[in-house]
Amino acid sequence: QVHLVESGGGLVQPGGSLRLSCAASGSGFNINSMGWYRQAPGKQRELVATITRGSSTLYADSVKGRFTISRDNAKDTVWLQMNSLKTEDTAVYYCNAHVTWNADGPIGDYWGQGTQVTVSS
Repeated sequence: QVHLVESGGGLVQPGGSLRLSCAASGSGFNINSMGWYRQAPGKQRELVATITRGSSTLYADSVKGRFTISRDNAKDTVWLQMNSLKTEDTAVYYCNAHVTWNADGPIGDYWGQGTQVTVSS
């Protein structure tokens, strides 16, 4: 089974920075894309950024130029560096991994438990 564990959320003032981490654990699996999504109260979950195994990236327009996604394929770990944070970035951030091969379970999308990011003065 594939498990995603996130860390790095918290409270930060507008203009500040946070770095989120997500590590996949388990055995006998292959991950293609990894990414971050977020969900604010009363809103639908939305894509923040994704990165493929070949390091191609995709960002939501609202975070371009402020957030940077990166990845270590050998460690099945993805990071999200968030700079110039705004109050509207406040949300629960979820890590996602698209598993394309899994010896012990299903393939498809796996999700972390979520980490709260609050941007407030």
